[in-house]
Amino acid sequence: MNSTVLSNRHRKMGAKMVEFAGYNMPLQFDGLNAEHEAVRNALGVFDVSHMGEIWVLGPKALDLVQWVSSNDVSVLEDGKVQYACFPNENGGIVDDFLVYRFNSEKFLLVVNAANTKKDWDWVNKQNQKTGAELRNVSDEFSQLAVQGPLALKAMQKLTDEPVENMPFFSFSVIRFAGKEDVVFSNTGYTGSGGCEIYFKNEYGPDIYDAVLEAGKEYGIKPAGLAARDTLRLEAGLCLYGNDIDDTTSPLEAGLGWATKFVDHNDFVSKELLLKQKTEGISRRLAGFVLTDRGIPRKGYNILDAEGNNIGRVTSGTMSPTLKKPIGMGYVKKPFAKAGSEIYIEIRGKSLRAEVIKLPFYKKP
Repeated sequence: MNSTVLSNRHRKMGAKMVEFAGYNMPLQFDGLNAEHEAVRNALGVFDVSHMGEIWVLGPKALDLVQWVSSNDVSVLEDGKVQYACFPNENGGIVDDFLVYRFNSEKFLLVVNAANTKKDWDWVNKQNQKTGAELRNVSDEFSQLAVQGPLALKAMQKLTDEPVENMPFFSFSVIRFAGKEDVVFSNTGYTGSGGCEIYFKNEYGPDIYDAVLEAGKEYGIKPAGLAARDTLRLEAGLCLYGNDIDDTTSPLEAGLGWATKFVDHNDFVSKELLLKQKTEGISRRLAGFVLTDRGIPRKGYNILDAEGNNIGRVTSGTMSPTLKKPIGMGYVKKPFAKAGSEIYIEIRGKSLRAEVIKLPFYKKP
């Protein structure tokens, strides 16, 4: 099992460690609810150093990133970030990822940890006709996600650069916590705002300690994978392997906003996905709140009022913020409309639920 540069630190802090995406990662420190609440109301810090990083460089960099991305990378300016999917040759999703544009010949792709090798192989395959320079630097970088409404205010203490009012989905390369060439990005996976910080592995312990110290007066908590999952689900964000995969299209997943059908943007499976958009889809990812008592889990059947199977739950939990059982799943399109009544099959019982418009939680 792989470890991040902070794994030993997490163990000494009393974290419950688990295997995730081939890495030894903290599941929780003080408990899911305490960590979840800290991020919603103040700030928390996640070690997400398991994520993958791929440089795309050179005169052909933009051409390659545009081809493999569902989004329109050509509209990105230097210092901006974009969310996108890698469509596969059947219109499914190889992975979802972030694109960082440093300049016209320098892009950073940040991919899911479990898919790093798969994504690396996929991008290399697509690069055969383009010829961009590719570098997989996943083992060279660490990453912290400092999330919550007070995250940027606390992190401002560690740099002279103006980061507290940094625009959403933008980034800068700055001196941070006394370290040079740190990528500071106003992005995140919690729905509560904050930043993601990329740096060389050897900086890990020093930066982690500095972040905890800077956030101390605001009530910062180290947070683990359990809170990361409940936070992202409340925000209606997809988890690869649960809500999206090689068999789901971006349009079915509600990611049409990150799939741009413009004349100058040609990408893998564009024609297939455009046909889906034109002719319509038969199923769609929907969010729901259980109105009967129970907790939905991945794999549970979704039924209509007559007991017919209309889909399957992809993610579910008891929402720590809303104090309600929530979930997402693919359902036949007529049932995906907000207000629709559906039923979740739990231990042989059909429990009533209502489809709602995502996200479940919106930052005040």
